[in-house]
Amino acid sequence: MTQSDILRALGRVQEPDLGKDLVTLNMVRDIDIQGKNVSFTIVLTTPACPLKELMRRECEAAIRQDFGDDILVSVKFTANTSTNRQDGQALLPNVKNIIAVVSGKGGVGKSTVAANLALALSQGGAKVGLMDADIYGPSVPIMFGVRGERPLMMEVEGKDKIVPLEKYGIKLISMGLLVDEKSAVVWRGPMVSSAIRQFVSDVYWGELDYLVIDMPPGTGDIHLTLVQTVPVTGAVVVTTPQDVALADARKAIAMFGQAQIKVPIIGLVENMAWFTPAELPNNRYYIFGKEGGMKLADQFDIPFLGQIPLVQSIREGGDAGVPIMVGDDAITREAFEQFASNTIRSIAMRNANMEATRVVEVVV
Repeated sequence: MTQSDILRALGRVQEPDLGKDLVTLNMVRDIDIQGKNVSFTIVLTTPACPLKELMRRECEAAIRQDFGDDILVSVKFTANTSTNRQDGQALLPNVKNIIAVVSGKGGVGKSTVAANLALALSQGGAKVGLMDADIYGPSVPIMFGVRGERPLMMEVEGKDKIVPLEKYGIKLISMGLLVDEKSAVVWRGPMVSSAIRQFVSDVYWGELDYLVIDMPPGTGDIHLTLVQTVPVTGAVVVTTPQDVALADARKAIAMFGQAQIKVPIIGLVENMAWFTPAELPNNRYYIFGKEGGMKLADQFDIPFLGQIPLVQSIREGGDAGVPIMVGDDAITREAFEQFASNTIRSIAMRNANMEATRVVEVVV
């Protein structure tokens, strides 16, 4: 066996999402051959890749098919999170992907989805930040149990920067960490837009694979400010199955699809898809309708990222500052893990197959 022989065998192994073989994608590194022992490293597009065990099995099978079943194959994994930024990177230079979590209306569980998505990505090995851009109704301090805490300041390259809080392995910033929670934020649009810019330019985020941004509901100033300030990799749309929520989700999809904005939709997730009482874990009650989000994703030809059930423990965890992804409800965790896996795959395909991520120049 030679390195060329190994590369020829691995050239038959496809990266499941990108549709090309590992060798063409330059994902194979450090081939080492010692007798009948073969080892090499695969460079993944994200440390949280959900399909690495599938790739491991297919690599082992391809090499043994060519050289015999007695070959000992050792596959190691490392990651270089994919990005497609081509914006000069003046802001957030070390952030590879910026993900906006949006909804057409309030009350659909957008903040819960954003928080648990960030946690699932982090638990998969990625470096993650969570920005609470819902200036008027910040919820991150409550959901992460950091009410009353204040971020510190530090000097970075001669400039004072806000240092995000860290909890459960992710970096956090929210207006709720900067003002008294008993005080209402009564600001006009320009002040809110200025605050969003500060969350980007004056916060020391450091190196991140993913910055998840919990956007306010609706479509308006904050959304335009964000896409004009930083290159948004894409948007995750959150809806419930009911018609009222679906109608507003259509508006969110339409906003990001406008010709002057053109931010890709990473996919749609259906929250509160069904109700499952704790005492009847195998029962599903479709309180808000059935599969409305799935049908909407199909209608707009966008990826459907998954369904999250309406479970009491999700609400309890958020209120107690212990999100479900760090709790002990295995069934609900599995739903969020599947959603996060689908999101990661959609981001990787977006970076591989769509035009570069840039700051949007909006004229309205």
